[in-house]
This record gives sequence, structure tokens and C-alpha cells, in this order.
Amino acid sequence: MSVSISPKKNGSLGTFAGVFTPSILTILGIILFRRMGYVLGEAGLAKTLIIMCLANSISVLTSFSLAAIATNLKVKGGGDYYLISRTLGLEFGGAIGIVLFLAQSVSIAFYCIGFGEAISGMGIFADIAFLPQMIAATALLLLFVLAWTGADWATKFQYAVMAILVLALISFFIGGFQKWDTNLLWASRINETDNTGFWILFAIFFPAVTGFTQGVSMSGDLKDPGKSLPLGTFLAVALSVLIYLAVAVVYSASSPLATLASNYNIMKDTAQWGIFIDAGVISATLSSAMASFLGAPRILQSLARDKIFAFLNPFALGAGAFDNPRRGVLLSLCIALGTIAMGQLDLIAKVVSMFFLISYGLLNYATYFEAATQSPSFRPRFRWYHRNLSLAGFLICLGVMLAIDWKTGVAAVAILFAIYQYLKRTSGPSRWADSQRSYHLQQIRKNLLATQEDIEHPREWRPFILVLSGSSDHRLPLLWFASLVEGGSGLTTAVNMVVRQGIISVKAKDELTLQLQQDLLNFDSRAFGLFVSAPDVETGLDILIQSYGIGPVKANTILINWNEKSEKSEKNFRNMYFPDYKQQVQKALRDGCNVVFFDGRQIKELLEYPDQEDEIRIDVWWRGDDTSNLLLLLAYLVTRNEKWESASIRLLAVNYSSDSPENQDALSKRLDEIRINALPVIVTGVTSTIIKEKSKDAHLVFIPFIMKQKQPVCFTGDLFETILPDIKVAAMAMAAKTMQLDAEPEEGKVKELADLYDQLVHAEKRAQVAEKRALDLARAAAGIMESIDLTSHDNTEEIVKKINESIKIRKKAASAGEKAFREKAKLEQALKNATEQGVKTDRLPSGENNDS
Repeated sequence: MSVSISPKKNGSLGTFAGVFTPSILTILGIILFRRMGYVLGEAGLAKTLIIMCLANSISVLTSFSLAAIATNLKVKGGGDYYLISRTLGLEFGGAIGIVLFLAQSVSIAFYCIGFGEAISGMGIFADIAFLPQMIAATALLLLFVLAWTGADWATKFQYAVMAILVLALISFFIGGFQKWDTNLLWASRINETDNTGFWILFAIFFPAVTGFTQGVSMSGDLKDPGKSLPLGTFLAVALSVLIYLAVAVVYSASSPLATLASNYNIMKDTAQWGIFIDAGVISATLSSAMASFLGAPRILQSLARDKIFAFLNPFALGAGAFDNPRRGVLLSLCIALGTIAMGQLDLIAKVVSMFFLISYGLLNYATYFEAATQSPSFRPRFRWYHRNLSLAGFLICLGVMLAIDWKTGVAAVAILFAIYQYLKRTSGPSRWADSQRSYHLQQIRKNLLATQEDIEHPREWRPFILVLSGSSDHRLPLLWFASLVEGGSGLTTAVNMVVRQGIISVKAKDELTLQLQQDLLNFDSRAFGLFVSAPDVETGLDILIQSYGIGPVKANTILINWNEKSEKSEKNFRNMYFPDYKQQVQKALRDGCNVVFFDGRQIKELLEYPDQEDEIRIDVWWRGDDTSNLLLLLAYLVTRNEKWESASIRLLAVNYSSDSPENQDALSKRLDEIRINALPVIVTGVTSTIIKEKSKDAHLVFIPFIMKQKQPVCFTGDLFETILPDIKVAAMAMAAKTMQLDAEPEEGKVKELADLYDQLVHAEKRAQVAEKRALDLARAAAGIMESIDLTSHDNTEEIVKKINESIKIRKKAASAGEKAFREKAKLEQALKNATEQGVKTDRLPSGENNDS
């Protein structure tokens, strides 16, 4: 009965009219009147109760999800589709929107066929072939006329329909109790024949519990959605559960299972006044069909207005004062007519079940996803909610889908996944905020905390790069190079630092930040942008390096354009200038950051560089130190890039006195240990001229630099200005920390802390043993003294002997106590040292810490 059009003003409907009534009218539909007896007759009362419990567990769990998410945001047009798309994003929304539209459109035919069966079963017409389908098609066309004109009689007459359903149920229960047979009830527990499978019967019954989401589309018309949606939905679900249970019990006590399984008119035959059952069937089926006819086109209209699928855009158009989606109505008519042509209510029930299971499963997952992000914006007014309820609902829906028909279930999931992937690749920018970003932020928090607890190891090193530049022309080559040396594992932040000589204006900051963002956009860079202003470059760089990052993610590499010099900013900001970072190399190195200079003078050539037809070569000048390790690792990361994956690395080693076979073998062995494929070449007597001659044809050259009179120069001592003009593209670097390319998992700080932990364990054990020894001796001495009877004057020699023995033991106990005290002092010192080094003392075998 849910409709998105109401004659009342927004915010005027209460719980009963806006949520409870449309939901209960849809739940108490064709399955109750035409298929409940069949399911019971085939399954028996015990299995039927299990089917009902499982089906209603889905409705109850999904109601919790619905109550939570619907009270967390205002639901607009599209109902379930709106909730899922605004939570899981455009891709999931597009996929489920199509499924929901099809489910609602097929439901129109489902209810119309139920209406056709009811009318033909009354015997009013002669026995005509395909009579139920003909009646269903006629009813569908009449409903189409009402839906086309935008008639909203459903809300107006829902109370009349409710009254008819109440009379029908009263008539049934009166007739059922008159025919009550307790022995028959007991005999109906199990159907011995068991002709139809459990999951087939479940699929036939499941549409009975759908409809509890009908109040969602009325959210905007409710006075208090936070109260009405959960209250109305749960009341409708609870009442429907009681009614279905009562009907099942009365059926079992009034009619044999064989009769229930073969007679679709059994409710009419059981009732006191059969005419009320006929009226109930007609009212329930037509009202439910009309609700679907009004709901399906509006889902399609909402989907089209979100512009997810271009071919659906024409369906966004609405007509009249109520924005009636007539094009969607026409498409729903075509789908329903095709479904009616099938003419098999049970088969259609299975299809409807699969569609709704998919939508309910995703609704549950969307709510779980939203809650799992722990976003501060997730503040549902419905308080009786836990995210595990939604997860359970999702898993049950998925399991039931596969159990009903695993092939169809897998196919349905595959189709959804295919639509998702299609939209992920073809959809434009997101048109609304969903929970994806909240999820990613939560994962960042979770992973950062987990990383913080782990011990840093050289094997985990990856480049976290700060690109320092104040000019677009100089920044673009750096972004190109940073994207190469990231190797798919690092992070790059482009920093625009300006030195201000006066008070920087907000306008200046905004415009320079916008310029930085535009550079990143123009280059299609995945780098982050950061604007920094400082009174001087030394302070700015010091603060930047120390404060950049969060937790274990800290900057470890500075990337600077070799050709960039100190420049004044645009004339609008005459009080600022961009610094020359070459003068700050030593400060960056002292702060623990590797420094890399990049010489890329021809940006246009770089963007198309190298040519795919070229045999790409990367030269690395090697000195066998930490800087050389850094350069070789960066060269390897470059080869992870798709355009550079065929590049060969040539290692030009200058740290050998001769090109002997022994040295060649040692260099090759070193490369094997490092596990980087490179061609080893030993170069002796290296000069700037040799560097130019050897590397003039290389596409990319990595060269170590050293500091000479506070200026970076080539490792040969020559100025780079004499070398770089003869080299295509060069990167010059110096490592700030130890770079281990062959570190084993057991090495480094991990081993140090493990050894410290072992020492701590031993110290604890020694302290415990010493303390136990002292306590045992003290108890032994006390025991001897207690055994002496001082009131007896007999055997004085024995008493003296025991006293002397007690004294000796007490001395040993005192000595053991002193040892225990020393061991505990050592343990406390070991605990202090371990804590300072980051060892978790709560993991000691005894479970004790420095209170031991």
C-alpha cells in the first residue's frame, strides 16, 4: 500500500495512517488467502512454523536496519533504493535500483494473478481457458488507468480495505474454531508424504512477509519519522506474525493436510461467511497491486533523476501536480503483462522472493556498513539497534537465496556485481555523499593503530615523499617523477611553502592553495596537496618535517627541483616569496629525511617519455653505501610503472679498485642478495666526464651527491652544472638513514626487542625462584619452632638441636630474601628498560608487569 503521493500535506501523517496501515495491508495479502493452506498442507505444521520463523527473522532483522537507517536521514523518493544508494554509493545504488524496480513491477503481476485466481475460483464465470490470466490482465489495465492518471485512492480507502480484512479474518477464525479438532491438530504436525522441498515452500511463502518496508516512502509525510517508522513497522510485523501463526494453527485443527494442499479456496470453505473471504482477497490483491504500481515507477524515476544510467534519463520526467512518472508506469505495465502471460503464481512467487531477498540483504548490509564506519554522522533516533543485527540479516538473506536455488542466487549476485563494476568504470562523479569515505577513514584509523603497535623494520620501508615547489612549471616534473618512484606503494604530498614578510592574507592562501590543487588536477596526480606559510624557510621546513603525517606514517624523502631558485610570488602577493630548498639540504638530512633532487627541464618531453619503441635503460651510480641502496631501490620502484616495466637497470659500481672477476662476482652476489635484477658494471677512475659518457644514452640516471661547502655536488666533487646538460633526465640523492635492502625478518629492532623480552622473562623467573626459596625456608624455620614443646623438660638436648637448626634455616632464609630483593630490583630495571624500548610487558608468561 505504500505510495509516494499523498493528498495530505508533508509532515501530517501519524504512525497508524502513514506506516502501520500500508505495511499490514501489504503483508496480509495473497499468500495469506491463497497459498498459506497449500504451504501448510505440503510441509505440515512443524515445518511451516520453521518456515514462518525463518522468514519473519528476515523481516524482523531488516526492520531493525530499516528503523536505524530511516531515522538517521530523511528518506526522499525511491524508498529502499534511496536508503541503499545514499549509504553504499552510486554503484550499489544503481544495481539495487534496477532490482527493486523489477521486483515491484513483477509484484504487480503477482497480485493481479492472485486476484484472477480468486475471481475464477468463485465460479462466477464459465470454465474458460486461461481465465485467471485474462482476469489478471483486465485488472492490470484498470489499475494502469488509475496509475496513469495519478489517482491516490489507496491512501483514501486504506481504512475500508483494513475493515474488510478484519471481517475476513473474524469470519475465518469463527468458522475454524467451530471445526476445531485437537486430534487433527496433533496429526497435522508432520506430513509423511513430504512431496515438495522445504526451500521451494519457503520461496512460495516468503512474499507473505514482504511489505514491511512500505512505510519508508512515506517518511517525508510523517509528523515524527523517528518515532513512527520503527513503531509502525514493528507493530505491523508483530501483528502479522501473530495472525499467520494463528491461521496456521486453526488450519491444522480444522482441515486435513491433504485438503489444505489441494484446495486453494480452503480459507473460504473454513470461514463462517465465505463472502468476506472473497472480499478480503479482492481488496488485498488489488490494493497491494496498486501499491506496487505506484511504487515501481517512482523507484525508476528516482533512479533516472540520479543520472546513473544514461538510457534511463527519459524516465525522470514527471507529469501533473504530483509529478506522476507516466513513462515508468508504462514500462511497469509492459513488465507486468509479460509476467502475467507466464500465468504461474508459484513460479512468480519464487522470482519475487529472490528479488526481495536481494533488496533486503543489501538494505541490511547498507545499514551494517554505515554503522561499521563509526561515523559521527550515524546518529539514528532509533536506539534499540546494534550493527550485528544488520550483519545477521544480511547473512541470512544471502544464505536463504543460495538455499532456495543456489544457481539463481549466484547468478543474481553475479548480475549485481557486473552492474556494480560497470557503474564503477563508467559513472561520472558522485552526486551525493555516501558512507564510502567514512568507511575509508575508519579503515585508516584501524590500520594506523595496528601499525603503531607493530615494530618498524627495514623491510617495510616505502617512500613517503614531500614534493617541495612553489611554481607550477617546476612542480609538474616533480609530480611526474614522484609518481614513478612511488612504485604503487608510497605516498606523495605536494607542498607549496611560502615565506611571508608580513601578515599573509586569507585571499593569498586560498588562491595559492587553489593553484596547487589545479596543478594536481591538470597532471592527474594522486598526490595530496598541502599549503604552508612560515616566517622563514628554516622554521617552515623544520615544522613541516616534524609535523607531517600521523602515527607511523612520516615523511622520509624530500623531493626538490634542481632548477628551481628562490622566487618572488605573483605581484598580488609582493610580501611573500618561494624559498630555494637547496640551502636546506643539511637540515632535512638532520631531521631524518632522504633528499632527492630531480633535473627535468623538458616537461613536455617528460610527459610522453620514454617512447614505447625505445629500449629503456636506467643507470644507477653505485658506491656501496646507504645512498646507493636508496638509489637502486628507487630505480626498481620505477620499473613497477606500466610504461617502465620493460626498463633494464644498469648498476655502475665505482667502489672497486679494479674490474676483476672476483669483484664482478662479489657485485653480482650483492645484487642477488638484494633481489633486484640489474646489469653490474664496474667503473674505475670515475670522473664527471666518464659519468657523462656512460650515461648520456640512459633514459633516467640516479647519481649520489655529497655536501661540499654546504652545497650539494656530484660524488666526484664536480658541480652538477657540468654534468646535467649532457644527461637526459637525472635524479641526485643522499640517504639520511641506514637503508637495508637485504634485511632478514629476524634482524633489526625486532631482534633487539625479542632479546630484551627474553632477558625480561629470565629476570622474572629468577626473581620468582629466589622469592619462593626465601618463603619456603622461612616457613620451614617457623615449622621447626612450632614443633618445640617448651613446657616439657624432657629431652632438652633435642629441643636445643631444633632451635639451632631453626636459626641456621632462618639465616639461609634471610640470605635468600636478600637475593630475591636483588633479583626483583633487576627485574624492575629490566621492566623499565623494556618499557622504554617499546616491549609490551603485559605479555609476560606470568601475566605480571612491574608490580611483580
